Amino acid sequence: MKILHTESSCGWGGQEIRTLTESEGMIERGHQVTIVCPEHSKIYEAALKRGIMAVALPIQKKKLSSLWAMHQYLSANDFDVINTHSSTDSWLVSLCLAWKKNRPRIVRTRHLSTEVHNNRSTLWLYNKGNDFIVTTGEQLRQTLHNHNGIPLEKMKSIPTGIDQSRFVPADDKDEVRQQLGLPVDKTIIGILATLRSWKGHEYLINAFAQLSRDDVHLLIVGDGPQYESVKQQVTELGIADKVTMPGNQDNVVPWLQAMDIFCLPSYGNEGVPQGIMQAMLCRLPIVSTDVGSILEVLHPGKNGLQVKTKDVATVKEALESLVNNSEMREWFANYSLDHALANCTKDKMVDDMESVFKGGGGL
Repeated sequence: MKILHTESSCGWGGQEIRTLTESEGMIERGHQVTIVCPEHSKIYEAALKRGIMAVALPIQKKKLSSLWAMHQYLSANDFDVINTHSSTDSWLVSLCLAWKKNRPRIVRTRHLSTEVHNNRSTLWLYNKGNDFIVTTGEQLRQTLHNHNGIPLEKMKSIPTGIDQSRFVPADDKDEVRQQLGLPVDKTIIGILATLRSWKGHEYLINAFAQLSRDDVHLLIVGDGPQYESVKQQVTELGIADKVTMPGNQDNVVPWLQAMDIFCLPSYGNEGVPQGIMQAMLCRLPIVSTDVGSILEVLHPGKNGLQVKTKDVATVKEALESLVNNSEMREWFANYSLDHALANCTKDKMVDDMESVFKGGGGL
């Protein structure tokens, strides 16, 4: 197949990483993949680094010049399927092809759990502007059906798949920590996520500070809009000597392998967070919330503990329980790995997306 991905966002996070991972999987199976995105977007640079065909178009805003650029590109190039990802590029593609006969199959991937409004134009986009919708979690699919009336048979939940050949448990955790300059004699609580407000970093940091013990260390991997405020919070709480913030990392695997506990106290906008699934493949117990489709991979009491959103007390309680109980951590970690290998791999995602691209779908 000739596959086109469109992405109008210039940001960086799980959505962009999924598109790249999926593209690599399709290329490995012999399909031709192109990504159209703004020239200054993070995904454009990352796609070129990975050897994925990327075309720069000024499509970051909903305006006539963006529509014209998309129209010219689609008129000059033929594709079997177009996979749109953000609101702006979805509108541009759907409007360009709305009245075209024998148009490519349009698949919309819905990554986030933010509300979809029930106005006439948005309902047209979701019902008529594409041929099929993929959500990154079953809860997102059910919400689109219950809140927006989109037929279940027009949608399929396909969680993001993680490359199981890269994300593996550490052979020697102490050795990994030494290479990264992390303490080998402490229980490391970690988070891997773009530093956005709704990821809940501030609640994790406050909970960690309230542990008031010397046998723990906090590892915050990632960058983003909240980086400086998070760093300031760590300083003001007087825990800077117990916290490592290495920023954005091209290879996050060793940082995950160095952790003992993975904590993501998100309070909004999630599908199934890739960080949780990556942590599970690295054999980690999980602490997180019931937001978006998180509970499709966090099974409380089996591979981790559920905490309340925006609630420092429950985060602290969960962390303390796991720090104090190494047997519980081991039990949860083993379940995490087994479940992730069976349900959260790159191969499974590409299998399911390939079926949708070819015209399949179903419940």
